[in-house]
Amino acid sequence: MVTELRYGWTTGACATAATTAACTALLTGEFPDPVEVLLPKGKRPSFALATEELGDGFASAGVIKDAGDDPDVTHGALIVSTVRAGEPGTGVTFRAGPGVGTVTLPGLPLPVGEPAINPVPRRLMTEAVERVCSAHGGTGDVVVEISIPHGEELARHTWNPRLGILGGLSVLGTTGVVVPYSCSAWIDSIRRGVDVARALGHRHVAGAVGSTSERVVMQLYGLPETALLDMGDFAGAVLKYLRAHPVPRLTIAGGFAKLSKLAAGYLDLHSKRSQVDLGLLAELAEGAGHPALRGPIEEANTALHALELAQAEGLALGELVAERARAVAADVLGAAPVDVDIVAIDRAGTIVGRAYPRGRPAE
Repeated sequence: MVTELRYGWTTGACATAATTAACTALLTGEFPDPVEVLLPKGKRPSFALATEELGDGFASAGVIKDAGDDPDVTHGALIVSTVRAGEPGTGVTFRAGPGVGTVTLPGLPLPVGEPAINPVPRRLMTEAVERVCSAHGGTGDVVVEISIPHGEELARHTWNPRLGILGGLSVLGTTGVVVPYSCSAWIDSIRRGVDVARALGHRHVAGAVGSTSERVVMQLYGLPETALLDMGDFAGAVLKYLRAHPVPRLTIAGGFAKLSKLAAGYLDLHSKRSQVDLGLLAELAEGAGHPALRGPIEEANTALHALELAQAEGLALGELVAERARAVAADVLGAAPVDVDIVAIDRAGTIVGRAYPRGRPAE
């Protein structure tokens, strides 16, 4: 029996609900519970309040984030909005409370020094405040402070520190809806990583599948942390974003098995969404003058087993896979002015194959 995965709500949607409730309480003395919000595509979900506090000149409300069936690090986090009256004519201004980060590097969609509350959540909260103030006689000049208890600790499990977002989490979301296993936050981090690298003037960036391959790339090229993209399995996300926002040089690094998937044309390298093509590895071996390896490689237990079989016969199968993966990556990049090279490693972190940009040796 197949069970449909349950959708969830973004941090931005939860912050909008909390802000709506807090602003209403500031003007009326009563917290709406549950509180309904209007999301960009017309959805109108209702959120139950987990906390509420009405004090001297402020109102605060909290909502527990429900990410549905998505493996989101912020699932279950408390998103709190505290609303106070602002200076006349200032409109809605935002502050980072405890657990919400501050932007410290250029290249993000917010200026340096601003709270890490992204543009769409800001717009949703501003519109919500305007609706509440219109209904209850408010001026619309308010200060909205978003906080996320334990957010600084949770942020260590995200890419915020590398993106220059310090002190906590980001308030994210473009539609307000979390689609299970869409990994939209991860892909957004890749894009913001490219944006930061470009803003800092980096001419060489690297996307690594994991920590070992990232360490190898750092040792090879001495790249700063801000030039390292947290690619994970999303090679396609890196390539497609660089196609539109080019950096002169890209290195893709990863384990032999993962890069053999890229060589086979897969742009998502996750085990649930792509499989190692042993037939392709067998064809590469045969095409390189080792027809006797075709059968054993086709029957190999894993990609690394196939690599070992080839190495035992003196065949650098890792080089062949790297070249094929580079060709796939270059095809995705198209006419973009990006030179791409590939670094393939084994489980021990030993380089087993490299393919250089346009045939040139790497510096």
